[in-house]
Amino acid sequence: MTGKLYGLGLGPGDPELLTLKAHRILTRCPVVAYPAPDTGPSFARQIAAPYLTTAQLEVPIVVPMRVERFPAQDIYTKAAETLSRHLDAGADVAVLCEGDPFFYGSFMYLFERLADRYPTEVVPGVSSMMAAAAGLGRPLAARNDVLTVLPGPLSDDDLAARIEASGAVAIIKLGRHFARIRALIESLGLTAQAGYAERVSLAEEKLVPLADVADDTAPYFSMILIYKGEERWHPALAKTLGSVV
Repeated sequence: MTGKLYGLGLGPGDPELLTLKAHRILTRCPVVAYPAPDTGPSFARQIAAPYLTTAQLEVPIVVPMRVERFPAQDIYTKAAETLSRHLDAGADVAVLCEGDPFFYGSFMYLFERLADRYPTEVVPGVSSMMAAAAGLGRPLAARNDVLTVLPGPLSDDDLAARIEASGAVAIIKLGRHFARIRALIESLGLTAQAGYAERVSLAEEKLVPLADVADDTAPYFSMILIYKGEERWHPALAKTLGSVV
């Protein structure tokens, strides 16, 4: 009998946002793997740290944090080979994923390499998009609103076309694209309808109207939520934020 592979969604950062199911599996798996940058700590491990024990074998999957492209597929192939050895030995393996494993999560690349050979279960997690909406105190979408999720690296033309076609928008992966995206939102006349969320659910969380952001840069773990649908949430954005920050 082989071990079972789990992709565990950990949520946006607060360890208390793990689901009961993710906690149960995490605490009983003998092998715990997680993505880790080549410099600095693993964010996924930091979330799970309160629940890890010294009896568990930890397997960091080191992924270089670079602007330029790197052979990521080779990294996931080698990681899958490492994890397969533990699975073949009969050990269950939990792969930690910040947010949700299948919402822009790196676990999907291990899933495609291992799920056809080993019993596999994906445990969904609270996505940062849901946590940001909760933190900002304003719903993402309602009724027949079209909600669109946009990665920040898209071009201005692509972003503008998709924003204009949607009732609600979440722009993620801001980072070095923040100043450009904020200028685009301003040109579309939507700044007053946009909220900014940074490091949601963590101690250094920042939740403000987009117009109040003073910096020209933003961390990777940040996003902008825009609402332009039929409901009347956005005019009260600043007042609402004052009650939740």
